[in-house]
Amino acid sequence: MDTNESREKLRRLADGLSYLAVFRGLLRLTTMSSLHRMLEDPTPDNVGQFAHNLYCHRANLSDYILKAAYEDENPYIMKKARRETVPFVMERAVDNELLILEQVSMITPGDISSAMGEYLRLPEWENTKHDFRAMYKKRIDDIFTKGTGMFAKYTTFMIKGKELVPVLSPDPQRLCDLHEYAEQRRLVEDNTKALLEGLPAANCLLYGDAGTGKSSTVKALANEYAEKGLRLIEMKKPQLHMLPDILERIADDPLKFIIFIDDLSISEDDQDFSMLKAALEGSAAARAANTVIYATSNRRHLVRESFSSRTGDDIHAGDTRQELASLSERFGLRVTFLRPDKETYLRIVSHLAEKYGVDMPEEQLFEQAEAFALRRSGRSGRAAKQFVEMLVSNSRK
Repeated sequence: MDTNESREKLRRLADGLSYLAVFRGLLRLTTMSSLHRMLEDPTPDNVGQFAHNLYCHRANLSDYILKAAYEDENPYIMKKARRETVPFVMERAVDNELLILEQVSMITPGDISSAMGEYLRLPEWENTKHDFRAMYKKRIDDIFTKGTGMFAKYTTFMIKGKELVPVLSPDPQRLCDLHEYAEQRRLVEDNTKALLEGLPAANCLLYGDAGTGKSSTVKALANEYAEKGLRLIEMKKPQLHMLPDILERIADDPLKFIIFIDDLSISEDDQDFSMLKAALEGSAAARAANTVIYATSNRRHLVRESFSSRTGDDIHAGDTRQELASLSERFGLRVTFLRPDKETYLRIVSHLAEKYGVDMPEEQLFEQAEAFALRRSGRSGRAAKQFVEMLVSNSRK
């Protein structure tokens, strides 16, 4: 193929990308945009910039484009997620565009070199032949466990500013890493399974002493069931006013969500009280069938109350206090994590010591563990983990 024919081939592929409608969002990606420029104008600078951008992800162009198509949140996949009827013309457009993307994915450094008319040693990349249409159909079939857009790429999210953003390195905690409190975890896990199966699931309050594994239980469940379509959204108490917006954002998503509020407590004059109350009660403005709220707290009634609050000019002060104190009752499931007794604490220490390969006589291990707990204001699963990690760290010095 001579230079003119090679340039014409690249131009046709560039035009194909320009015509993208369903997958038009791909052109906003830095790497796809630089690929488009290179096809339109294969100069050394455009080739180098594209290769640099591709290398930031992977060295295989075909794999990159297929993954980008999988993760694209486009009108077609969103209609499928909402189980809406897709017009025939859109189905045909998807087929045509996937064929274009498949052809573009097979562009080689040799094609670019030929179009430039110079047989230079260009930056190289790999290509793999994929059947884009067949693989994307499989992707649609898996939409209710794989998700769409950023929910297909990540499993844990947080709120930054007013945006929902992914947590790039979430806590890797798994259920097998947790010891004791099996009955408490079973209750929360069964509720989570009900959510995933489309059955009625309750909002859950995990209440109890610090360091007993409340937060770890929620994060471990999110990791355990991520492959079944579960996602975790972490929300801080000052962000509660954003609950209606977040619920609306995910209401039509095919996945299931836990909105996780860690260490929750509310003062009696807190403006966010009504937002949380509405979400827990499932008002018309704050309800999503694919979502539950899981909160942890050291306070049984969640509300911080001062002595001065018992005086004042509220004629119905008793009713006001009762309303605030009853917030915890609005959680359909309440699970209590109490500080472990000595026997339970030492069992946790023993499990962790075995897991981390600590070689120490049991009597000495337990004696030091008890002393450590006293210095740390009492026994807890967190204290046991910190103690064993300290032993491991000291053994490596």
